[in-house]
Amino acid sequence: MSDLDTSVDEIQPRESLFEAPPLAEQERMVEAVLFGSADPVSIADLTARMPHGCDPKAAVEQLQRRYEGRGVRVTRVGDAWAIRTAPDLGFLMQKETVETRKLSRAAVETLAIIAYHQPCTRAEIEEIRGVSVSRGTIDQLIEMEWIRFGRRRMTPGRPVTYIVTPNFLDHFGLESARDLPGLKELRAAGLLESRPMPEIGGLTEEETDEQDDLFEDES
Repeated sequence: MSDLDTSVDEIQPRESLFEAPPLAEQERMVEAVLFGSADPVSIADLTARMPHGCDPKAAVEQLQRRYEGRGVRVTRVGDAWAIRTAPDLGFLMQKETVETRKLSRAAVETLAIIAYHQPCTRAEIEEIRGVSVSRGTIDQLIEMEWIRFGRRRMTPGRPVTYIVTPNFLDHFGLESARDLPGLKELRAAGLLESRPMPEIGGLTEEETDEQDDLFEDES
């Protein structure tokens, strides 16, 4: 025997002592692994998991053909494989959720003041609350689209005013700001102290209740 014949014999794979499962069974194995894995699985990983003598590449390709046109597909991801939702059915996987955002006490008080006394300025809000209003509080309410900028006051400095938005009314099921509970109702429900509300822009509590529609377009 020549040296060439010897080298050829050495590189030929030796027959396995165990017979490999049928290709259909190998396909089931591959399907189970891909289905149970959140990440794509490489052929090398499949080879390490499956019985000796299996051909995971052939099994994957056969499984891929079997899933053609179905709701899920066997997809190649780089050098690995994965079971993924068919692209045209991706919209079924979307789910709308309602995000609950808890307002701070400062934000609640600021929002209430704006709703009942709009249009009002930052200085007027601070006058009622007795403390300064942080920029973050106003920004949060604007980001939530519950308040927006109104007209500037024709006073020194032309301060900007704030008013509530249609989103605010819609969230609380109100047709207009006139539908907000009155001060007497709030006090009767124990949600407001019995002391009189401070005057805002020269308006007393009674005059505030009688003012024109609070939700007119201020833009």
